[in-house]
Amino acid sequence: MKNKARSPWLWIPTLYFAEGIPYFIVNNISVMMFAKMGVPNGQMALFTSLLYLPWTIKPFWSPFVDIIKTKRWWIIAMQALMSAAFVLLTLSIPRPSAEMIGATQTPISMFTITLVLFIITAFASATHDIAADGFYMLALTQKNQAAFVGIRSTFYRLSSIFGQGVLVFIAGMIERKSGNIPLSWTITMLVTAVMFSLVTLYHTFFIPKPDADTPHLTGETKSAKAIFREFGRTFATYFTKPGVWLAIIFMLLYRLPEAFLIKMCTPFLVAAKDVGGLGLSTAEVGIVYGTIGVLFLTIGGILGGIYASRVGLKKSIWVMAACMTLPCLTFVYLAMAQPVNLVIISAAVAIEQFGYGFGFTAYMLYMMYFSEGEFKTSHYAICTAFMALSMMIPGMFAGYIQEALGYSNFFWMVIGCCIATLAITFFADKKIDPEYGRK
Repeated sequence: MKNKARSPWLWIPTLYFAEGIPYFIVNNISVMMFAKMGVPNGQMALFTSLLYLPWTIKPFWSPFVDIIKTKRWWIIAMQALMSAAFVLLTLSIPRPSAEMIGATQTPISMFTITLVLFIITAFASATHDIAADGFYMLALTQKNQAAFVGIRSTFYRLSSIFGQGVLVFIAGMIERKSGNIPLSWTITMLVTAVMFSLVTLYHTFFIPKPDADTPHLTGETKSAKAIFREFGRTFATYFTKPGVWLAIIFMLLYRLPEAFLIKMCTPFLVAAKDVGGLGLSTAEVGIVYGTIGVLFLTIGGILGGIYASRVGLKKSIWVMAACMTLPCLTFVYLAMAQPVNLVIISAAVAIEQFGYGFGFTAYMLYMMYFSEGEFKTSHYAICTAFMALSMMIPGMFAGYIQEALGYSNFFWMVIGCCIATLAITFFADKKIDPEYGRK
């Protein structure tokens, strides 16, 4: 019997925890690590933003995850590949001199092997996301899918706290005791490699093998013609949807302020006060941004979902757009006042992250709303590609803009970008069904 009855509690929490870890390592930890290693903000932001690319283009190969092998096979294979990449990352982290780090003149070229391994991890992680989300729907009944949706979301958020909070705190404590920044990140990556390898081994034995988990095209139907015909129809129907260009512009601009802000947030927190930063230690950033910030981001998302379910997307979108934009002012305050009190800094970060979590709910609902129709799953995957692109493009230039403007003026520029969010919300609001999203 292929299908073994196993409690979803045995694999859903660990699967979605494992789904989050590589994403936050590649897109968040890399920013912190390069900033602490003395890589200039311009180079750091450009290259770490390019790491978003696999999540941007994953709709182009997502159909092949359905066609070739089972979802379970893809999950285990990608986790094994990422485990190997984390082991190699531990061995490849360069050791720039303290003088080079202090002068923030470490060339990104020193991290060529590290970046290649991050790229491999990013492609494996994006593929893992496709397989894990598909497997969730195959392995569970509709009743259990609804029952565990909160659990999967919670453990994904916990992986964020682990990645951006616990791992950064570990790196900070090692840095404080040893005074050796490269060593602190080498050991942190080693901890990640060991932990992720153990999770992969666990999943090899505990992820079930549902009968429904089979390749979509088998035998003679698995022809190139059949594959590409269905693949092409998915994209054709997406780009002929009514209002598609307005939807794409909304997906690209709604998060514009946050796209700039999030790339410079961590460098700003650790930058010295004489260059406009707050001068926090690595461990303090792990607490303030990686733990408190993520906690309030999660609370904002939960309350945003409750609010939207009661009044619907149309009535909530303006409130959420305001919450997405106005809290960015807290970073203007931090840059101008440069407070030393950790409580004040934590409160400012908490306010901004709560607003982002609350406001992001409208973005997710809008993507679901636009994806309604025959190819709901595939069209939503295309929407998530534009979601990733909306973060990647601004992030590529954020570092160079900050270097030209300084931190205070950069955060004022972010406030200026809020106009784009409000303008596109005005046009998108006119096309939304008033009843969509209400219980």
